[in-house]
Amino acid sequence: MTDYLNALVVFANFVFVPALTYGCQLALGSLGVTMIYSVLRFSNFAQGETMAFGTVITIMITWLLQSWGVSLGFLPTALLALPIGILVTALLLLATDRYVYRYYRTKRSKSITFVMASLGVMFIMNGLVRLLLGPNDQNFADGERFFLTADAFRAWSGLDEVLVIRTSQALTIILAVILVVGLFWFLQRTKTGKAMRAYADNENLALLSGINPDRIVRITWIITAALATVAGVLYGLDKGYKPLSYYNLLLPIFAAVIVGGIGKPIGAIVGGFIIAFSEVIVTYAYKKVLTYVLPTDMAPDGLVQLLSTEYKFAVSFVILVIVLLVKPTGIFKGKVL
Repeated sequence: MTDYLNALVVFANFVFVPALTYGCQLALGSLGVTMIYSVLRFSNFAQGETMAFGTVITIMITWLLQSWGVSLGFLPTALLALPIGILVTALLLLATDRYVYRYYRTKRSKSITFVMASLGVMFIMNGLVRLLLGPNDQNFADGERFFLTADAFRAWSGLDEVLVIRTSQALTIILAVILVVGLFWFLQRTKTGKAMRAYADNENLALLSGINPDRIVRITWIITAALATVAGVLYGLDKGYKPLSYYNLLLPIFAAVIVGGIGKPIGAIVGGFIIAFSEVIVTYAYKKVLTYVLPTDMAPDGLVQLLSTEYKFAVSFVILVIVLLVKPTGIFKGKVL
């Protein structure tokens, strides 16, 4: 029985907790894409760079606070800088909408035009991010590293294997739950949220009802900025800031949106977890787990790994292709691209 418990702890430590954390980060990023698609009716390919920009601003403010000796004790100082990161990112997105997307809205341009414009915005934001912070990796995490330490778990369980939960992982899960609950409450219970849903369902009918479209657009960009910045900062705290990481996140984020159902917020969340768990499960080496659960003479010699971690994004791509071929509307029957 002890061997099975040890195997379960190893699986939780290296598969379940990392996949749950990664899934929360993808879910927040995917929600931003879904909000833009639902309200503004185009796929925002600049989402990854929006996450990067929000993270860069948060890092710069974090460094400033650290230079002043300001900290949150065992929590990362980045939490104090996060509201400023959200504010600056929201201002950038509002300016981008005003000087880029607004023109195409007044011209009633097709969705593909918006998509091409978002690609241009993506490349500009990529250059801006590198200009502000450079092309190198950055570490901005401080405070206590672990929420649950190996010694504490071993003393509690008495097992050989230990479950370690980093502070960044615990924060990601907690903040993701708070944001998701808050977003759904806002959309379901508030007058503005109901107006956004009405505008997303039927733009013409919403306009006839007296809904101000410019206000809806502004609020949508602000919510997107908040989701993208929080997702980017949590990803950076968990895995370290790497400029290209956010660009590479575009594939799993869009895969999550399409798997869950385009335009469906709950689908973005479910899709995010499906993509995250798929990537981690397929690329994990199961040798240690199988050593515990199999007889000694059947213990594997190799890593027992289906794919190397370098190919984790290939998992997202394969899932994306399969869903587009088999069920293009996704799990929750969203719109078709």
